[in-house]
Amino acid sequence: MADSIYKQLRKSLKLSRDDVCNKATDIGMPIQPERLERIENGKFEIHPEEVMLLATIYGEPSLCNAYCSRECPIGQKYVPPIEVKELPQTVLETLASLNALKDNQELFIKIAADGKIDDNEIKDFVAIQRELEKISLSVEALQFWVEEMISQGKINKSLYEKHLNQQ
Repeated sequence: MADSIYKQLRKSLKLSRDDVCNKATDIGMPIQPERLERIENGKFEIHPEEVMLLATIYGEPSLCNAYCSRECPIGQKYVPPIEVKELPQTVLETLASLNALKDNQELFIKIAADGKIDDNEIKDFVAIQRELEKISLSVEALQFWVEEMISQGKINKSLYEKHLNQQ
């Protein structure tokens, strides 16, 4: 059996289970080493708040998406897996989808104008919907990228949040 993502991340950061538990206690959400071991070995299901805790400790916000899209029954249906990419790739993919939507803007308006989707409009509607989904995934990937850069100290968190909260 392959190591769980939780164990892989802990090992990649060269943290012992005790290290993780001590950090969790410092954050105010203690977890016992035995529980962490059982979670890592697939003997216990992890709770969402534990995923958030480990994501914080490991500096891996994408861990939350991995949990939601792969482990949570609701998330498996409604939350797509997000792949964190480098900033240039994320930006280019977003722009490509925005351009595709711009090219189909009039068609989208025509489809939506009567409030229903006729049989002859379904194919175009699905294509437009897919482009919108790509944009949504790109926005989420960008957010994970920002959170990772903040956790690595590559983006000034307080300045980022200051500008974020000004809107």
